[in-house]
Amino acid sequence: MNATVLWDRYQNWLYYHAGLSFYLDVSRMGFDDRFVAEMQPKFEKAFREMAALEAGSIANPDEGRMVGHYWLRAPHLAPTPAMKTEIIQAIDRIESFVSKIHSGQIKPPTAPKFTDVLSIGIGGSALGPQFVAEALAPIQTPMQIHFVDNTDPEGIDRVIAKLGDRLKSTLVLTISKSGSTPEPRNGMLEVQNAYIKAGLKFPEFAVAITMEGSQLDGVAKGEGWLTTFPMYDWVGGRTSELSPVGLLPAALQGIDIRDMLAGASEMDEATRIPDLKTNPAALLALSWYFAGDGCGKKDMVVLPYKDSLLLFSRYLQQLVMESIGKQYDLDGNLVYQGIAVYGNKGSTDQHAYVQQLREGVSNFFMTFIEVLKDRSVGHSIEVEPGVTSGDYLSGLIQGTQLALSGNDRDSITLTVNEVTGKTVGALIALYERAVGLYGYLVNVNAYHQPGVEAGKKAAANVLAIQTQIMALLKGEIAPIGLTDLAAKAQMPDQIEAIYKILRHLEANDRGIELSGDLSKPSSLKVLLK
Repeated sequence: MNATVLWDRYQNWLYYHAGLSFYLDVSRMGFDDRFVAEMQPKFEKAFREMAALEAGSIANPDEGRMVGHYWLRAPHLAPTPAMKTEIIQAIDRIESFVSKIHSGQIKPPTAPKFTDVLSIGIGGSALGPQFVAEALAPIQTPMQIHFVDNTDPEGIDRVIAKLGDRLKSTLVLTISKSGSTPEPRNGMLEVQNAYIKAGLKFPEFAVAITMEGSQLDGVAKGEGWLTTFPMYDWVGGRTSELSPVGLLPAALQGIDIRDMLAGASEMDEATRIPDLKTNPAALLALSWYFAGDGCGKKDMVVLPYKDSLLLFSRYLQQLVMESIGKQYDLDGNLVYQGIAVYGNKGSTDQHAYVQQLREGVSNFFMTFIEVLKDRSVGHSIEVEPGVTSGDYLSGLIQGTQLALSGNDRDSITLTVNEVTGKTVGALIALYERAVGLYGYLVNVNAYHQPGVEAGKKAAANVLAIQTQIMALLKGEIAPIGLTDLAAKAQMPDQIEAIYKILRHLEANDRGIELSGDLSKPSSLKVLLK
């Protein structure tokens, strides 16, 4: 297209929201008017489905659950008075609790105030809080935040070591809907052990964010933890950032959570409009559908040109991939749907992979995220006459857009004035709605995750094999061959798993001794030391 045609198309497809100072440009996606017309019936159906979801329909038929993360920022839309009250009271309780923490009214037993927050979670209970902390935490934050988001012992040790003597003034948040998810449970037990070793009583430092009546809820109340905050059956992990899961850690860092909720609510209003061209989430879903031919043929590369938005692509990985990546559609048809998401930040990653994006295999579409305001305080110096470092960043994003479109590579550009609580809330709400609409367009359940559950079950099976093998080895007085051990356990088809279990146990001095040629696993013999 020549410059005049591109300019006309840009103006025709540009979306602007004055209240949020938000622009969305999908003009450099290659769809035409015929494609848009063909998609209209699909969008009409998706808008109806989304309206029913917000009204409280069972949107997750596999689990018989409502899906209501939208109510978190608009409690008056909740389908029952009790749910409305629960949402409002939780936010009020968060603000009251945080005020008492910051003032020292609630304090650790051997320090005047809590100085740090240690947040233990996995998936959406970690990715959302991490993204918001990176984006919004003030430099002079009232409390520094740290994360345990895996069941890696050495990773947990590093976090504890960094806290050092401040462990005695660190507030611990354990975030788990059930309390039985292995990663947060293990993290909590590891951190609890660190407090015990330091001569501290863990309950005096501990807060639970969980469902009422859960295993974790029982532990917290039974041991007398400081308090608990709710998780809701109708909010999935990847859409939980604007629930107590994300609001409590944000508020503890001094982030204005009401600002985040207001931004999300305003974006929700904009994305409820049942009109494709004036609904930014619908424009995103349209672009995703076009790029991947409705079946995820192309990956989504997310490139925010702002350091504070570094973790946004990582947050979106779970939101998009866990929601859309499905083997079966709602009618039970085998579809293998999904959109792969990756990215980091501009202009850093222009030097990492834009060469391939422009000239290599065309298996992606780009999402640029532009922030107009260069810095929140003060004015920028000129790094050369008439040019600031922010001008360079702006030039790089525009240059990369032109370089890609000049080689027929599709891109979306999302522009905000600055990164604020309102902006971040709006971004979260925008992509939540876009994922929901896209799920309806391709007829998949965007609100369950059977693949994740399958992985958890497989991991539990490996641990069950480990328990059985260790029990058998206790009865062996001489080294036994790997093949013989598998046969004795009546698990000859699990010999690879048995080998990997034993190799891991030996590396960690767990009483296992392997002998033989390590390059030939079938030759190995094992003995319990």
